[in-house]
Amino acid sequence: MDPPTLLAVHGCWYPSADPTGDHVAYICDRTGVPQLWSGPARGGEAHILDADPDPVTEVLWSPDGRWIAYTTAPGGAEHTRVLVVRPDGTGRQVLAGAEPGSSAHLGCWTRDGAALAVTIAQPSAAAGAHSGAGHLPQDAGPPLPEGPPGESWTERGGRATLLDPLPDPARSVRPGAVFGAGPPLLAPTEGPGTSVRPGAATSGGLAAYLVDPDGTRAPVLLYSEAGAASLRVCDIGAEGRFALLRRGPRGRREAVLLDTASGRTTARLPVADGDPWIGRLSPDSRVLWLRSDADREFAALHRARLDQDGALQEWSVAAERRETELDLLSLPDHGRWALLAWNVQGASELESVALPAAPVNGPVGPSHTSSLPHEVVTRMAPVGRGGLFAALSGSRRRPGIWDLTGALAPVRTGWSASDEEAAPPGRPPVRPVPLRCRARDGLMLGGWYYRAPRRDPGGPAPCVIHLHGGPEEQERPVFNPLYHELLGRGMDVFAPDVRGSSGWGRSFVDADLGTGRFAAINDVADCAAHSVALGYADPLRLAVMGRSYGGYLTMACLVWHPELFRTGVAVCGMSDFATFFTGTEPWIAQSAAAKYGHPEHDRDLLRALSPMSRIDRLRAPVMAVHGEHDTNVPPTESEQFVRAARERGVPAELLTLRDEGHEFLRADNRRLYRRAAADWLEQHLGSAVPGMPAGDRRPG
Repeated sequence: MDPPTLLAVHGCWYPSADPTGDHVAYICDRTGVPQLWSGPARGGEAHILDADPDPVTEVLWSPDGRWIAYTTAPGGAEHTRVLVVRPDGTGRQVLAGAEPGSSAHLGCWTRDGAALAVTIAQPSAAAGAHSGAGHLPQDAGPPLPEGPPGESWTERGGRATLLDPLPDPARSVRPGAVFGAGPPLLAPTEGPGTSVRPGAATSGGLAAYLVDPDGTRAPVLLYSEAGAASLRVCDIGAEGRFALLRRGPRGRREAVLLDTASGRTTARLPVADGDPWIGRLSPDSRVLWLRSDADREFAALHRARLDQDGALQEWSVAAERRETELDLLSLPDHGRWALLAWNVQGASELESVALPAAPVNGPVGPSHTSSLPHEVVTRMAPVGRGGLFAALSGSRRRPGIWDLTGALAPVRTGWSASDEEAAPPGRPPVRPVPLRCRARDGLMLGGWYYRAPRRDPGGPAPCVIHLHGGPEEQERPVFNPLYHELLGRGMDVFAPDVRGSSGWGRSFVDADLGTGRFAAINDVADCAAHSVALGYADPLRLAVMGRSYGGYLTMACLVWHPELFRTGVAVCGMSDFATFFTGTEPWIAQSAAAKYGHPEHDRDLLRALSPMSRIDRLRAPVMAVHGEHDTNVPPTESEQFVRAARERGVPAELLTLRDEGHEFLRADNRRLYRRAAADWLEQHLGSAVPGMPAGDRRPG
């Protein structure tokens, strides 16, 4: 078999350093697929550790340096596996997720590196066997009172409830009042500490295990939950007595502190959505550091003081910034300092803060802020003995890994692509400008506007409104080859954060709950109108496009505002909430119900919000794109929308990408998707690049 061709234009991300800081494991797509690589931190050649074509999604080097754990997505799907491999590439083995229909997710290593925590998701026995209610239990609350769709959102008792109004941020939290010590959330399936076979979790549930990669000890069940929305082991204390878990649906995530010996939950604390690595225990397990937005608009660093039994004693804010979200939190094992990545309206500011040696109240110690060569920090990898590697991404640079050790300027690792390789010669990437606009109900929206570099200067340009997924994701100024493909064709791109997006406060995230989702659809139209009012966008050449939840919004906008957009491209979007809940993974359904509504109790609201319910209003040509192995949003969601459009005489196309799931991870498929979408948009909007032949419009 011939070795794969290595791409000069590539990205590197998700670093994890060995205990010495001399080598870094990371994900790189130099072969066209995100794979596991390792390279010397300062000079020298990198080498691939797993050449299989299954995309790699997460990496974690063991504290003792003997193993590298990582997650792969066979076929690009959501049914992932957890593997380990020796740093020299030998000893590779699958630890979890090999059973048909199951999935496994990476957790933390124990502090000594002797065992790895993994979460196993088992398929529901009833999956696909019913409709309407999807994968959710039928006893989730009383029926909705009668009334127009969605009016009872704040009144109903189901699992998908609106967050309580934000309390006064100055109010202190009394331990045990709102949260804290309490009865166990979850009952271990076979008892804590019991040796079990991985995969023995209740059908349709999630279970967390400790697995010995050397195979000298049987796996140990830590925790399990039937019908769980999420479960990840984020940390295990130095003595192994306490385990920190993240659980719960979107918008209601919790940190659960578990006494591993008794199985008792000693503390429960609310944490923020976003990055699943929510925090860590101090070396003596008497302080728990968490990224939380409890009782506040923006997530901050919180300190939870614990007694010797793990019960919550005090809860306070240790580090915060005004109207700024704590995006990422990372703490080395020694617990002397913490790394904080703050989200400043989409860009990152990186700060290291000293942590007190004793559990005391008040702010953390002195801090140091690092200057960054890219706009956004996507992952931080501290080294135990000192040092830091960080994955950075920017609007004009490919994702890369940088050495931020010491006070000197950041140093790019030798195996990260240089800035000059971000785009073909003569096509410098475009730096976006932040843009704010006001929705029709007065809510302020944000986003980033990209202006095509060679557009016709005599007037406004065709413009694509691009919508991110989630909806809790946030548009950030990172390198997006799709945007540069469109910009190279003379089309502007406006990428807004409509209500429901993160980064703008908890009230903004919650503003799309219930009937607020109708307002989110109107937000897209308001953003389009604002770009026209500024003179940027041609009102007769507007398109809408998005992925995942953005794909749903694309379909919704085409049927709610049928005269506004000339065309749309919906990628992996939901067209009908009833069929989505029936077909998605059970743990995804649990989380989605907290965001969109319960498929049984909120049936009328979800029907009213579904694009398929208004398909007769579709006028604009539409293209749908989907990965064939997507089990998050099944491909049938795109298929039924395209089929219905064609039945009504509306031009519609469906592009199905082979060996892809909900995320498009293979370079050849990403290129096919970008060019097919750009061709479709250019066909219906036209180009604003004067005199450029069609064959020259592609930036590569």
